[in-house]
Amino acid sequence: MNSSSALPPGDVSRVIQMAWEDRTTFETIEQQFGLNESAVVRLMRRELLPSSFKMWRQRMAGRVTKHRALRDPGMPYRDTHTADHRRANC
Repeated sequence: MNSSSALPPGDVSRVIQMAWEDRTTFETIEQQFGLNESAVVRLMRRELLPSSFKMWRQRMAGRVTKHRALRDPGMPYRDTHTADHRRANC
């Protein structure tokens, strides 16, 4: 697993974006950036304002779309691509 502190700023921004998206799984983030779920949580805690982190954690609690194993196999979307209307803050 990579250290989230070793990521370039653009990648940190991208991980944050993907973590906020309901349909992007933690497994996808791990495949693309080498950060498992606990590393993503640490990154989010470090990078977000405390109130934003709390809101994100509440939002992610029990959200089945954030884990491939919990998803309905018939879900008609892919989580490897995220919205292209956003860009990293480098």
